[in-house]
Amino acid sequence: MVKEKLIILRIQNSKKEDWQKHCAKRNISLTSLIINSVEGRILDDERRKIIVFIEKQDNLFVKIETNINQVAKIVNGQKFISEIELKKFSEKLSEIAILKKQQNETFEKIYSLLAK
Repeated sequence: MVKEKLIILRIQNSKKEDWQKHCAKRNISLTSLIINSVEGRILDDERRKIIVFIEKQDNLFVKIETNINQVAKIVNGQKFISEIELKKFSEKLSEIAILKKQQNETFEKIYSLLAK
């Protein structure tokens, strides 16, 4: 992307300092703050937080899937699972499937925001 034009804003020094402090806290540039705010885009620091959130969610489901595999190995080794335990396990699997679907829907919304 080639920068073609320069825009000069006139604001009080104190306001500029406030904006710069705000940007420093969020680890973003003043240019990014202004452009993304005007264009209604998600700010870079928010984008980073979202990416971290997505990675944490993904890691959580990996742990759950690992636990499911461990239970399956135990059941396969014992060749038995009580009806009560099987029902509990099935209920938990159904809950996980619902949560995974909700997570994927949320991720789709997040990705569409990130694409702006």
